This record gives sequence, C-alpha cells and structure tokens, in this order.
Amino acid sequence: MAAIEEFLADCERRMDAAIEHTRTEFNGVRTGRASTALLDTIHVEVYGANMPLNQVGTVSVPEPRLLTVQVWDRSNVQPVEKAIRSANLGLNPVTDGQLIRLPIPDLTEERRKELAKLVGQYAEKAKVAVRNVRRDGMDHLKQDEKKHQISEDEHKRLEQEVQKITDGTIKEIDDLANAKEKEILNQ
Repeated sequence: MAAIEEFLADCERRMDAAIEHTRTEFNGVRTGRASTALLDTIHVEVYGANMPLNQVGTVSVPEPRLLTVQVWDRSNVQPVEKAIRSANLGLNPVTDGQLIRLPIPDLTEERRKELAKLVGQYAEKAKVAVRNVRRDGMDHLKQDEKKHQISEDEHKRLEQEVQKITDGTIKEIDDLANAKEKEILNQ
C-alpha cells in the first residue's frame, strides 16, 4: 500500500513540476508592466560560459515602465546588451556606462495577440508533459498488474486516481493560461 501511495505522489509531483515550469515561462512573457521576471530567461555569453543575466548584474524596477540592469563588470556590458536584444522581448537597451536601461514600450494590439498565442503554446507544452506523466503512470500500472503486484480492481481504481490528478493539473494549467492571456489582452 505504501508503494501505491508513493506511486501516486510521484505522478502528482511530476505533474506539479510541469505547472511550475509553465509559471516560469509565463513570467517571461511581458505584459506591459516592468517585472524582473521578464529577464529571467536571458543568458549571457561571458567568461567563456553561458550565464543567467542575474549572475552578471543586478536587475531592478525603478519605475513601473522601466527595468535597469547594473552590470558588475564593465567588460560584460556589450554581451549583456547583445543578449537582451537577441532575446526578442521587444526591448531596446539604452546603455549608460555600466547601467543598462530598458524602457517598457506599450504593447501593440498585434504584439498582444502574438504574446497570447505564445502563452497558449506554453500551456499546450505543459499539457503534453502532464499527459506523458499520465501515460507513464498507466503503463506502470499495467506492468504491476501483469506481475500480479496489484489486482485488476486495484488497477482500475488507481487508473481513475491518476486520471483525476491529470484532470486537476490540466485545469490548473488552463486557469493559469487564461489568467495570463487576460492580463496581456486587457492592458
């Protein structure tokens, strides 16, 4: 019985990881307001390595429509600026010594629709990941039944339990996606 509870907890943990990954991706989609999370996905080529932006400078939000990056090492200013430009976030860096200002422009209607579509793609990827966890779980249950580790009735009950976890997780992903789309389109 402990193995079954462990199995269900593992399925739930793996599905929750998909939700967390989706939240992280959604944070990188800009909504017209400045947020340090907008730059979380940016990596900079410095010192012969690919490093996250927050490890080469301090990211802050001094105003609601402005992000700043205080680069710690002067030699890294150009690579940081290049990484921000190539991240395709629609931001235009303005460099002032070691400080990079990133004014957040108003989103056009076309760009809002593109971002909403991107949110939908991220949500779909997350749902695919959840369905893969479900499939793995169902396969595991079939194998356990064939090995006579669980009964047929137990197999059916556990399949329903895995499906219930899957349905709840997919609903949560849909709710997150709908909230993010609404946030983007209603700015």
